[in-house]
Amino acid sequence: MRGKLTAGVLMALAFLTPAAPAMAQTEPPVLNEACQTVERKVYTDIRELVTIDLDTATDVEVRVLAAQILYAANTNSLVVLPKALQEQLDGTADELRAFLKDGVRKAWAADLRLAAVRTLTGAGPNVQAAAQKALDEGTIEAHLAYLNDGLYAARALDCAAQPSPSATSQPAPTPTAQPTPTATSQPVPTSSATPSATTTTAPTPAPSASVGAPGGGEGGGLPVTGADTMTVVGVGGALLALGGAGYVIGRRRRSRFVA
Repeated sequence: MRGKLTAGVLMALAFLTPAAPAMAQTEPPVLNEACQTVERKVYTDIRELVTIDLDTATDVEVRVLAAQILYAANTNSLVVLPKALQEQLDGTADELRAFLKDGVRKAWAADLRLAAVRTLTGAGPNVQAAAQKALDEGTIEAHLAYLNDGLYAARALDCAAQPSPSATSQPAPTPTAQPTPTATSQPVPTSSATPSATTTTAPTPAPSASVGAPGGGEGGGLPVTGADTMTVVGVGGALLALGGAGYVIGRRRRSRFVA
C-alpha cells in the first residue's frame, strides 16, 4: 500500500514542481553580501501550499501535500523542516497529518529565524538594523518580509554607502616606490683610492758620515762640498808644503855631502 502511495506522490510532484523555477526567474536581480548582482532568493510561504482540509483529506492528498512542502523547503535551503518532514513521511498517515497541522509551522518558523540570523554575518549597518527588527518581532510574517524584501533594500543602502573600489583597490604608485639611483650609489675612484705612477717618487739616499770612500765622495757618492771640503783642502795643502820643504832640505844635504 505504501509503495502505491509513494508512486502516487512522485507522479503528483512531476506535474506540480516544474512551475517553481519559472516563477523564480521572473524576480529582479539583487545584491549579495559582496555587493555583486545575483538572482533574488525568494522564500516560499509554506502556508500558501496548504490548500486542502487536513481533517477531511485522504491519505494520498496528505502525502502529496507533504511532498510539496518538502520540495519547497529543500529549494529554500532550509535545515529544520526537511529533516522533520522526512521523518514523518516515513511514519504513519495519522502522524503525518498531525505534523502538517502544527509541526510544520513550528519547524518552518525556526528555519526562517535561522536564515535571518545568518544574514548578520559581515552585514552593514542597514542590514543589521533591519534584521534585528525582524528578529525582535519574531513572527513568521516579519521574517518573511525581511528575507524576501527588507534584506535586499537594506543591503542596497549599505553597498551604496561603500567607497568606490577604484579609489582604494588600485592606489597610484608614489615616486618613492621605485627609487632612482643617485650619483653616490656608484662611487667614482679618486686619486687617493688608486695611486698614480707619477705620484710615487724614489727615496733620496741620505748623505753618509764616512769620509775617504772611493770616488772622493761620501759612501761612494759625489764629492763632498761645503765646510768639510775646505778642511780637507787645508790639510792637503799643509802636507804638500811639508813635503816640499823636506825635499829641499834633502837636496841641500846631499849636495854638501858630494862636495
